[in-house]
Amino acid sequence: MKQLLGALILGCGLAAAQANAACDYPVAPGKFPDGNVATKEEMLAGKKMFTAYDEQMSGYLTCIKSEFQAAVAALPPDAPKKQKAEMETVLTQKQNAAIAEAEAVKERLNKEIRAYVALHPPAPKPN
Repeated sequence: MKQLLGALILGCGLAAAQANAACDYPVAPGKFPDGNVATKEEMLAGKKMFTAYDEQMSGYLTCIKSEFQAAVAALPPDAPKKQKAEMETVLTQKQNAAIAEAEAVKERLNKEIRAYVALHPPAPKPN
């Protein structure tokens, strides 16, 4: 009986935690195609992976800002200014971390694109 009760409490706790975690942090793409050996199709697939990730990251940033705004709106009118400032600090830290990661992922892709373009320069445009 104690095990059942413990499992029930644990399950409820996990469900509550999941409900509070409405903004899903996107998973960064794994390895991009190697620009030194990849085909054009593989490079385009890598770009598509990044584009999907970038869109998910934009959604995440929008979501955490909305959550912040809702949390601030839910504060009682007499809430200390320090409480809101702390909430803003947490939001800024989350935003900065997400943007830094997205920029690092973009740089990984750009490195491979530069390698690919160096080996496969674009054809000159006709006059």
